Amino acid sequence: MNFQQLRSIREAARRGYNLTEVANALFTSQPGVSRQIRELEDELGVEIFERNGKRLTGLTEPGKGILLIVDRLLLEAENLQQAGLEFAGKKSGTLTVATTHTQARYVLPKVVQSFRAAFPQVRIALQQSSPEHIAEWVLSGKADVGIATEGLSQFEDLISFPCYEWRHVIVVPEGHPLSRVQQPTLKDLGAYPLITYDVGFTGRGHIDAAFKDAGIVPDIVLTAMDSDVIQQYAALGLGVGIVASMALGTQRVAGLHAIDAGHLFATNVTRLAVRRGAYLRSYTIDFILQFAPSLERAEIERVTHIGAG
Repeated sequence: MNFQQLRSIREAARRGYNLTEVANALFTSQPGVSRQIRELEDELGVEIFERNGKRLTGLTEPGKGILLIVDRLLLEAENLQQAGLEFAGKKSGTLTVATTHTQARYVLPKVVQSFRAAFPQVRIALQQSSPEHIAEWVLSGKADVGIATEGLSQFEDLISFPCYEWRHVIVVPEGHPLSRVQQPTLKDLGAYPLITYDVGFTGRGHIDAAFKDAGIVPDIVLTAMDSDVIQQYAALGLGVGIVASMALGTQRVAGLHAIDAGHLFATNVTRLAVRRGAYLRSYTIDFILQFAPSLERAEIERVTHIGAG
């Protein structure tokens, strides 16, 4: 039994049993992957994968249990490597943060600036995508930390921490009828075309839930992942924009009037997630604490069962 065999098993399950993709991911050949899998099955004396001819089609019942063990073994191997670097006193490395555009654009710049000043030898890789992909990247180990408002608390194999609360804001061009209304209602908003986030992004679920509960079908004419895009199109008069409050910092689009929407939509909570059981380097914990100062180092270590420090 060796780690290449274990990685072949894990990647085959992750990549829909497509051995060509597995081979590319492991920088080897397809026959090599097949051989590694077959050798481990022969050693264990059980079939891990179901097959149709030479093609893998799924996991057998024993294979499902074996995959869980394989995942744990590979995670602990990664943890061992990280612990070695930590205890050797090496303060260099790469911190990979998976997040949404809104977090990367409006919240993370000051955090990254402060972190880089404290850890100049640590490189930061920002990966931007949907909350679903963010969770997948953290679960697979492709990212050390995931940051998003929606979705991260729904995965059992992620530990997520509440970091801060925020609200939605309505943006309209100066002179728009809503600019003269201090507290517009959902009925007021429903009278205009709306521009807001894609489903699954930046609190969109709370927007949809509020309209549904009010029995109003909103006319959402344009959606985007990017708060800047929403503001730009709202400024052109294409619709009433609904954006995250943190998007209205110093970079507000000229000619827009902002109206607080906290009375219309539920408060949102941005969360930070790490993979359950993963060993966190001390600089990773420092990054978490800089992003969410309300958290405590001891609590992070207790919940994640890590000993870095």
